[in-house]
Amino acid sequence: MNGEARRYIILFGAQGSGKGTQARLLQDHFGIPQVATGDLFRYNLKEETELGRLAKAYMERGELVPDEVTNAMVQDRLSRTDAQGGAILDGYPRNLNQARALDDMLAEWGARVTQAIYIEVSEAELLRRLTGRRVCRECQATYHVVFNPPREEGVCDRCGGPLYQRDDDKDEVAIRRRLEIYMQETLPVIEYYRRRGVLTTIDGEAPIDDVNRAIVAAIVDRQGP
Repeated sequence: MNGEARRYIILFGAQGSGKGTQARLLQDHFGIPQVATGDLFRYNLKEETELGRLAKAYMERGELVPDEVTNAMVQDRLSRTDAQGGAILDGYPRNLNQARALDDMLAEWGARVTQAIYIEVSEAELLRRLTGRRVCRECQATYHVVFNPPREEGVCDRCGGPLYQRDDDKDEVAIRRRLEIYMQETLPVIEYYRRRGVLTTIDGEAPIDDVNRAIVAAIVDRQGP
């Protein structure tokens, strides 16, 4: 496929911004896969791939998994058949080294990042959302007790798994610290794509459907339907 016809869309947004929900909606709308780094790590660890074993060795030593390993996981995923038309990158790149590595791997395929979307939500709203968040133990789908409740309380709509509240979603001090770390890590990457002219900021405090329509409109305006 012609590189210019591919869509490589990056979604940025702090925990609680609705980034994962929007990634799944975009996946359905454009027919390209959501590529989330959390999912990639779980897959490689579960399947005991070479990359999974390498990542596990670092994790067991209490060390951070190097960018090179994360980059290799992403490259392997993007090279699969279902991603030939592009992908929605969720949670990657997290730093400038990863952003430059992504540029290099896409350039090898005659492609590039076509759109970076930053879903902006205030800290007060993020706190309200995160304290009400529930996560599926099986598939990691996320819900909210007020804004996005499951059809059956405590049960995941997607896979029927049990829902739970993460310990770090119960502590506002811990949540504020996570948000602070996210912004410290991510702001330079957001600015990197802003300078390249591919960044669009979306009001993430609007209803889910309105946020989705705004994101789709931004993507279509840049590259067509």
